[in-house]
Amino acid sequence: MRRRVNPRLHRTCLSAFTVSNLFPTLFQGHFAKTVQTLKQLKPEMLVECLVSDFAGDEESIRTLALSGLDVYAHNVETVRRLQSFVRDRRAGYDQSLRGLQAAKEIAVADGRRLYTKTSLMLGLGETREEVLEAMRDMRAVGVDVLTLGQYLRPTEHHLAVVEYVTPAVFEELKLAGEAMGFRYVASGPMVRSSYKAGEFFMQNMIETDGGDGEAAAAQEGQGEANAERLPQGFEWSAVV
Repeated sequence: MRRRVNPRLHRTCLSAFTVSNLFPTLFQGHFAKTVQTLKQLKPEMLVECLVSDFAGDEESIRTLALSGLDVYAHNVETVRRLQSFVRDRRAGYDQSLRGLQAAKEIAVADGRRLYTKTSLMLGLGETREEVLEAMRDMRAVGVDVLTLGQYLRPTEHHLAVVEYVTPAVFEELKLAGEAMGFRYVASGPMVRSSYKAGEFFMQNMIETDGGDGEAAAAQEGQGEANAERLPQGFEWSAVV
């Protein structure tokens, strides 16, 4: 593995690296070793893993959470009501939330800081309140970073777009997420889970937090203090 990773690191000036693992329970050990190798070769590099829910297997989650990665990312994808319609039936809303919560709790119990990140696609027929409910559920399990983007149909064999959410609604949701206490919310029609601007922000956030976690703790406390910023009654408008 070192021979495969090493040349890439030394040919670039990478400061952050994303490792993706979308298999239900496979290769978690391989990905954990990849994270460890990246950290050995370039300790200052920030590493994010975008992973499956590992079918709810906590030992798989533990393996990655303790691998030395900085950001544990898993996408909830859609609101509770649309889960079985949008996602593989082996996945689930609560299973995804439990996995994100477990990753952070395992890391904290081991004395590590681990940021958690997730994403929602909009335009699949969800309602405004369903999106806000999902966001509240994510914060309840300690998710730090949220990305919200427009679902776009890749091919005619995929789900059709129900609505095109307006930029104004994405901005309202961004403000709502910040008021709930997310450390960072990237929200816009073209935003994806690997949003480049978001990666730069997260890199700066992690470096600013430093080693003692005081900045992160302070930010956690801002959710209630900023509750008055939560938009009330904004319309779920769309251009179809």
